Amino acid sequence: MKYLLLAYTPAAAWDAATADVPSEEALAAFATYQKLERELIASGEFVTSEGLGHPAVSTTVHRNGDKVVATDGPFAELKEVLASFAVIDVASKERAVEIAARIVEALGEPIEIRPIMGEDFAA
Repeated sequence: MKYLLLAYTPAAAWDAATADVPSEEALAAFATYQKLERELIASGEFVTSEGLGHPAVSTTVHRNGDKVVATDGPFAELKEVLASFAVIDVASKERAVEIAARIVEALGEPIEIRPIMGEDFAA
């Protein structure tokens, strides 16, 4: 079963002006995460992982009446923002929780686990 792991970070801690200059603490946490990622690659449970751009550079496409429009920038006052994601392919939800717990230990931020609806999902 594939799971999407969504990593959130406090919006106040992610300053758009310094988003591309990681702190020493952030670099150390990421090194710990990369070790876990190598373990998951070796076990065959890793699919992909990516960091995301700052919300200030996001674009949302939405319907506005009878038109579809694209709007730049953040849209709401948020306490937390989606900072990265990973896709894992594991035998059970329990294993997904174990992996997410290790990421939380490394990075200190919450992880949301969502199953990916694959071939098992019927419309």
